[in-house]
Amino acid sequence: MIRDEFRGGKINLEKTQRLLEKLDIRCSTTHVKCIFKDNDRLKQGRITIEEFRSIYRIIAHREEIIEIFNTYSGNRKFLFEKNLAEFLTQEQFSLDMTKSIASEIIQKYEPIEEVKQAHQMSFEGFTRYMDSSECLLFNNKCESVYQDMSHPLNDYFISSSHNTYLISDQLVGPSDLWGYVSALVKGCRCLEIDCWDGSQNEPVVYHGYTLTSKLLFKTVIQAIHKYAFITSDYPVVLSLENHCSPSQQEVIADNLQSILGEALLSDILDDFLDKLPSPEALKFKILVRNKKIGTLRETRERKGTDKHGQIEEYEEIEETEQEEEEDEEKESEMWDVLKDNPEKETESKGVAGLPLFKKKRVKVALALSDLVIYTKAEKFRSFHHSRLHQQFNESNSIGETKARKLSKLRAHEFILHTRKFITRIYPKATRADSSNFNPQEFWNIGCQMVALNFQTPGLPMDLQNGRFLDNGGSGYILKPQFLRDIKSNFNPNKVPNDGNPVTLTIRLISGIQLPPSYHSSSNKADALVIIEIFGVPNDQVKQQTRVIKKNAFSPRWNETFTFIIQVPELALIRFVVENQGLIAGNEFLGQYTLPVLCMNKGYRRVPLFSKMGESLEPASLFIYVWYIR
Repeated sequence: MIRDEFRGGKINLEKTQRLLEKLDIRCSTTHVKCIFKDNDRLKQGRITIEEFRSIYRIIAHREEIIEIFNTYSGNRKFLFEKNLAEFLTQEQFSLDMTKSIASEIIQKYEPIEEVKQAHQMSFEGFTRYMDSSECLLFNNKCESVYQDMSHPLNDYFISSSHNTYLISDQLVGPSDLWGYVSALVKGCRCLEIDCWDGSQNEPVVYHGYTLTSKLLFKTVIQAIHKYAFITSDYPVVLSLENHCSPSQQEVIADNLQSILGEALLSDILDDFLDKLPSPEALKFKILVRNKKIGTLRETRERKGTDKHGQIEEYEEIEETEQEEEEDEEKESEMWDVLKDNPEKETESKGVAGLPLFKKKRVKVALALSDLVIYTKAEKFRSFHHSRLHQQFNESNSIGETKARKLSKLRAHEFILHTRKFITRIYPKATRADSSNFNPQEFWNIGCQMVALNFQTPGLPMDLQNGRFLDNGGSGYILKPQFLRDIKSNFNPNKVPNDGNPVTLTIRLISGIQLPPSYHSSSNKADALVIIEIFGVPNDQVKQQTRVIKKNAFSPRWNETFTFIIQVPELALIRFVVENQGLIAGNEFLGQYTLPVLCMNKGYRRVPLFSKMGESLEPASLFIYVWYIR
């Protein structure tokens, strides 16, 4: 193949990249360009076959892989099937390893036909195997739905978004259908929809009291219907922040029914009259979360006796404390925006026209109320009140500030609450830039719906994406037993006496084609790696490598780190690659986050992702993982 490419003489950079791809050698354009330039001796932008071979060796022959290969190869030229099986058993912790599995790997990855026929593996074949998806850090068992999905909804962490319609800040940014589409594609299962009265009796979606643009409610529902089950089969919850008049609430109800059709859950399931159904029972269903008039049984009885004509079209329900607080904070933000940007005033109702939302009762249309089944929004008063009065289908929304105080002062009671009732945590309204809080602190106490601004990259969204990598990216993660068992005395703020800790050892060996610094004119970076554990407070820890100067292509660290993790069931591990900066601070280059218990043992490759969550392949870290429980 190589000689064929050089029949016409020398080849340029573009053909060099294509030839490497044909040879299954992955290399980023930035690194190929720099290596090509270094090996183009005549500096004509074209290289000979000998120069190409030099480039191939630089990219494909990694010293750390050669060392492993030579350890198991008797002649340092080839691995026999038995040698490969020994490596897989001893180093990769593959259970029940047989020669037949080793043979399958050889047949799949060995590029030299004669070597393959001899049931051997060359260094090139071994490198391809080590660089394959089979050697990734993330355990492929976790790539599919493997958890028991027959528990009630309150037994799961549920991937949830806040202000899903926004793709920028909360004051003047645009609303866009892409917010819903991208969240659903990421496996999000709880979407927020802020509903307001629109012109021509068409409800609209936008961030109230602000200058964000508006979407028609019906187009939002159409987009959700199209993309709801692209990534996951499990139920989607539409959390309505409903500010509409009764007449436009009826339009909302009609839109939901006409657009969603059979996908909309509009009645109680026969097997779940007095308990929450499971994700399995609600597959391909969309649920509405909103205020509701009366109980489920009252709704069913009323429907059964067909007394629609004898009941008012709406009833007044007390507005939640949190919504009052949100309204006041949003109104305050709006005043600040108009004060700083008087030219924006004409785009709103004007300062004089700003409504003061201090009312304590809201009107709920019966038509919309009837569509709220297992996800009724109910005011949170206190844990004591919930124990006495809250119904199984009622869920609470609690702002991050109040939830944080409760989690620190009354963690055990909070956990007792989340064992029974779905609890949604949302960001405080003063996060005008759509920033996020750390979701880990609320997962630690069993909160099911920890709602984040999906449009805002950073550590919180890295943790969100890492948490929900598990269980096939279905958006539902079964909570640990100690957050479900009514007899458990678990408190995240205390080291458990009956826990099952993990001793985790990671040898960070090398970096593979790391993203160079944005400040570098070539492919260089002063690279370092930070390894962080996120979990209960006692498990939070961060360790860091030394800096490898001016090398983003193949830095070698060979540093070992050990972590003792008391509550591994809640723990996430995050690898962050940075470029050392002396004046402006370190520069983020890439990261990868995953649950600790979803890690494979042995020699593993850690793929890296950008701040926006995009894959940076082939950029990765090469590590060795060992843990015991």
